[in-house]
Amino acid sequence: MAKAKYLKNSRGEYETKIWDGTYNADGSKHRKRLVSKKSSADLERQVNQLKNDVENGQYVQGTDVTFLEYARSWLLTKKAAREMNTRKMYENIIETHLSFLEDVRLCDIRNSHFQLAINNALDKPRTCEQIEVTFKQIMKMAVADNYIGVGMYNKICADINLPKYVKKEKRPLTPEEKEAISKADFTNREKAFIYIIYSCGLRRGEALALSKFDFKSEGGKYSVSITKTLIFPKNTSEIKQMPKSDHGFRSVPIPDTTAAFLKEYISTLPGTYLFTCRDGSNMTHSAYVKMWASIVKKINYAAGGTDTFPVVSGLTAHIFRHNYCTNLCYQVPAISIKKIAQLMGDTEKMVLDVYNHIMEEKEDAAAVVNDVLAI
Repeated sequence: MAKAKYLKNSRGEYETKIWDGTYNADGSKHRKRLVSKKSSADLERQVNQLKNDVENGQYVQGTDVTFLEYARSWLLTKKAAREMNTRKMYENIIETHLSFLEDVRLCDIRNSHFQLAINNALDKPRTCEQIEVTFKQIMKMAVADNYIGVGMYNKICADINLPKYVKKEKRPLTPEEKEAISKADFTNREKAFIYIIYSCGLRRGEALALSKFDFKSEGGKYSVSITKTLIFPKNTSEIKQMPKSDHGFRSVPIPDTTAAFLKEYISTLPGTYLFTCRDGSNMTHSAYVKMWASIVKKINYAAGGTDTFPVVSGLTAHIFRHNYCTNLCYQVPAISIKKIAQLMGDTEKMVLDVYNHIMEEKEDAAAVVNDVLAI
């Protein structure tokens, strides 16, 4: 015979205390007393019912806070330590795409509100993905704060229809762009920036944060240490004393031709940093945009294009980084995936996820099998 889960108390009743999803004034969990005079099984039924009610939001903290107020609180609470660009993305989603919920109480949010937020941005599939991620994370904190139950969260977030997002394919430099780099009429500052991102695969912010003291020469070989990055809060600029991630700390070898030019360029600098505004201050976002527009324009002219009929378009600093990794991947196994990831300041998983197709292009399974297994 099965043993009863609950035992009788001194009054001959089956009794237990279960958390009802609310909290006491001191922050401790409030527990509700459940009693059955019938049996342990009857009490267990009551317990299961209460747990189900809590999960479905029958016992939650009462609040009149609006969804938008709570979303802003979530941003300040949960995303304070994230990268500035990530915080700006979340802030944009909240203030641009979820602001229509400013008069809706958090406890009144329903599935239709979530779907409407998506529907309002159907022409922007990537934005819809960001709305989905943001909305769900906000509501998960609401569950943790006991403003809504798990069951209600599941109902709110179920069956949300998103437009199909096709991720833009990353591309390396075209042959025309590569050839034009050596012909373009760059200023020394523009040339230094292009040579660094081409030869070292640095992120834009990493390159813009470089100082004279980041370059080292050992055994006749030149390298650059990456320990910081330049970010753009609004149109100002700020050097953050660490790269994008922990993997970003690294030393990157510099090809001889690039090293020779950089040595000469650095020797002419009046200050510490390689790329600054005219007054010597850190480069602002508008100053960078102006410099990059000039670079692209000169590459386009060198490739035979004009302002009316450009040969080069859509060129970004990140394409140079992708070009760097692509060319290194074509050299596997002379260089390992692990080493490529180290030079990129990324993980091996990222390199494999993004660039595995290059390794597959290099593979010739039939030839390998024939070479090593032929009788």
